[in-house]
Amino acid sequence: MTAGSENGVHPAFEKVRSHRIATLNIVVEEYRHRKTGARHLHMASDSDENVFFVALRTFPMDSTGVAHILEHTALCGSEKYPVRDPFFMMIRRSLNTFMNAFTSSDWTAYPFASKNRKDFDNLLSVYLDSVFFSKLDPLDFAQEGHRLEFETPDDPSTPLVYRGVVYNEMKGAMSSATSQLWQTLSSHLFPTTTYHYNSGGDPDEIVELDYDDLVSFYRHHYHPSNAFFATFGNIPAFEHHQKFEELALSRFEHLDIELPVRDEKRMFSPVRVEQAYAVSEGEDTEGKTHVVMGWLLGHSFDLQENLENQLLASVLLENSASPLMRALETNDIGHAPSPLCGLEDSNREMTFVCGIEGTEPGRHGDVEALIEGVLEQVAEEGVSQERLEAILHQLELHQREISGDGMPYGLQLIMEAISPMVHGGDPVALLDLEPVLVEMREKIKDPVYIPDLIRRKLLDNPHRVTLTLRPDDQIESRRQAAIRAALERRKQALSDEEARRIVERAQALEARQTRKDDDSILPKVDLTDVPLKMPEPEARYSGELPATLYAQGTNGLVYEQIVVPLPPMDRDELLLLPLYTTCVTEVGCGELDYLAMQDRISAESGGLSASISARGSVDDVQDLSGYLIYSGKALARNRDALSKLLHDLVQGARFDEQGRIRELIAQIRSRREQSVTGSGHALAMAAASQGLSPGAWLSFQLGGLEAIRGIKALDDALDDPRELERLCQRLADLHGRMRQQQRQFLAIAEEEQLESLVAGIRKCWPSSEQSEGERWQVEPVNYQSRQAWLTSTQVNFCAKAYSTVPVDHPDAAALTVLGGFLRNGFLHRAIREKGGAYGGGAGQDSVNGSFRFFSYRDPRLAETLDDFDHALEWLQTADHDPQALEESILGVIGGLDKPRSPSGEARHAFQNRLFGRTPEQQARFRQRVLETTIDDLRRVAKTWLVPEKASTAVITSPDQRAKAESLGLAIEEL
Repeated sequence: MTAGSENGVHPAFEKVRSHRIATLNIVVEEYRHRKTGARHLHMASDSDENVFFVALRTFPMDSTGVAHILEHTALCGSEKYPVRDPFFMMIRRSLNTFMNAFTSSDWTAYPFASKNRKDFDNLLSVYLDSVFFSKLDPLDFAQEGHRLEFETPDDPSTPLVYRGVVYNEMKGAMSSATSQLWQTLSSHLFPTTTYHYNSGGDPDEIVELDYDDLVSFYRHHYHPSNAFFATFGNIPAFEHHQKFEELALSRFEHLDIELPVRDEKRMFSPVRVEQAYAVSEGEDTEGKTHVVMGWLLGHSFDLQENLENQLLASVLLENSASPLMRALETNDIGHAPSPLCGLEDSNREMTFVCGIEGTEPGRHGDVEALIEGVLEQVAEEGVSQERLEAILHQLELHQREISGDGMPYGLQLIMEAISPMVHGGDPVALLDLEPVLVEMREKIKDPVYIPDLIRRKLLDNPHRVTLTLRPDDQIESRRQAAIRAALERRKQALSDEEARRIVERAQALEARQTRKDDDSILPKVDLTDVPLKMPEPEARYSGELPATLYAQGTNGLVYEQIVVPLPPMDRDELLLLPLYTTCVTEVGCGELDYLAMQDRISAESGGLSASISARGSVDDVQDLSGYLIYSGKALARNRDALSKLLHDLVQGARFDEQGRIRELIAQIRSRREQSVTGSGHALAMAAASQGLSPGAWLSFQLGGLEAIRGIKALDDALDDPRELERLCQRLADLHGRMRQQQRQFLAIAEEEQLESLVAGIRKCWPSSEQSEGERWQVEPVNYQSRQAWLTSTQVNFCAKAYSTVPVDHPDAAALTVLGGFLRNGFLHRAIREKGGAYGGGAGQDSVNGSFRFFSYRDPRLAETLDDFDHALEWLQTADHDPQALEESILGVIGGLDKPRSPSGEARHAFQNRLFGRTPEQQARFRQRVLETTIDDLRRVAKTWLVPEKASTAVITSPDQRAKAESLGLAIEEL
């Protein structure tokens, strides 16, 4: 034990409490820093994926995006690490499993995770210095936030324009109708508090923020007395405290920090608001209006209040059998439930939102009547005990499940605890739901409990806003004209001296962006820190059943999959697949209609899903194989019910409820249309790659831009009842074919549950004597494409793709390393820092045999496409530092070794075996990555990345049509 510690507690800290949560297999320890009052929540766990998180309460009282721009700028150099970009540099020099920063509405956080202790300590040093001792260079503010420049930076005769990373990020974010809907609703539900404002920043207001405001906000908010630390993993809290104290906290005294933390003033009568959102000029506005109702509820950090509201939201909206969701799905007022439907509990005070999209202006009264009618009915009739038990079952399952396939599991637990920490609640109580669920089970036995909640929280709550957001095809052109006119007036008023200063700042920024910093001052890991191989979960096989078994630490859950090879299909059947996989778990089954089936799924499982998995072989991307996978999960006590549920789904799903199918297609359309602003880079890459392999073509057709266009046409066609009947019959026929395919099973559970799970599967499927049948095949695909897809967006998404090689080809490893090498060395600077896009990069897709360049939320078009080519010229002509190569190799290895949840590890290993990715093949690829040289990078680029052979796709706005045509791109209307 270290000298000076008392009971294992660092002298700079006092221990507040310790609490074991058996269901999560963690001990939560809470500490307070004696001098500054900083709080630390440590989740002691056996996991070697250690997580660090520091959050500051940030309460902006305008929409200039000050907290968001500060989050970016704080990571651009600090006292100990005065290089231009330590955050992105550390991403390259690290084996991190997660690195990011978040701006929420009332806090800003800086989290990272790593399985390597040396790497964890390196990142901790950089993060603490960046947060508490940031340099905040004015040029970084200009780059990351906003700046005024001449269109040609060194030519004062050209027009003035706004540039900046956050400025363009938020232009892209606020292109989404859903983002505008939420922001507008919040501004009226919260007229006086921080939630009234857009913490990310409104582009029109971002340009009003000046550098001094940023520095002032930093000095006020970024202090340990306003900080919350959280950690997870097997590093003891004492060792964290040594580092926190040594690297940052010892230099601070306690500070009383005044923040505008208060409850919203309550309204005494409901409010109705109507506002417009932008669609493309000339675009049809019919059926594009959103109407939502929002209620302000109680404190999110009051555990009782929070759980009651979760229960209420689930009773009303959990699935299609829930009364309010059913009403929102089955009316003739609009197309689909609003994407905002649900409970928002991350703010100080919670909100409940529901509504409809795809309606018309003037229908708000109908929407209100529909929703109020359902609430009155539920308050009058109550809710069945079985339904309430099913909802508590879902809460228990959600609390028990070890996730961590998207972000580290420890970080997910911290994210659940941060809201009560920030708002003054008890984070431990929110994590340890078990005792509260026992209490809730008693409360729901009272038949008036739920009706009373509905009356008190919703029907009798006057703090309610009804928002109508209608499309306007002129608003964006008026807005752009106003911006241009204001900039022109500003330019006319510029003195020669002011114009010279703008040019000089642009030149200074360019010099700073191209300067080579001494990155040796940053800590790093190197290839000697890379493990030789990562262990793969061990597969076992059932003798009597075609089943693969994995014993994993799933914390009391079981997972089951039924896997069937895809049968031969024509093009029309192929295009049905994504509709089939969405509908099959949402329709009736056997004797049960879809409502009864939804109730059964909720009561007996954690949900069912169906998906398609298709990949080329390891040595030929044209040789595609594919599988349909039915998946389910449940608490271990429901393992037999889960097996029976999946059996009944496969054997008995029915597609004769035509109204239900009609609703589902409308919902699929709505989700796909909303995906463009958030996933535009992925959609552009899929469009650019479409002609390079069957797998890429399939992705484009089934989940890409062509799929969005296709679902819109299908949804419109289904207004004809004969078309709807035909679709239902085709889905039923496809299901019949899937049912005949040869089945195999995947079972994942803790060791003591595995045999019982397999016995339950065997009981459901006593014989598996299907014939193997013909193998599904897709014709070889090989064509070049050059397209511009037009949609309503304020920013662009650009992509180029090249035909390359499958994963087991000797060049696949070098191409994979090349992606990070081009991003780190050229694309990040050219596309993000200089070009102002929110992101850009390149990468090898060995599943589909293509190499793709991309940009994300990008103000430029032709220049970015040129920069993709310039990156290849830079590769061949510049001198390259061996360390840059090592960093790119580290990035690839980090990706290969990324931890997954226990069930995710098993699913990943099973998928690898299914498609011939053997441990030997994976070891071969890893070795080739580690042996890659700069000469290899140049050689594979020269061999495979020939600009004349590139396929191109951009997503842009209709006003860029002429520019896109001048680039030789075929115009596609979305």
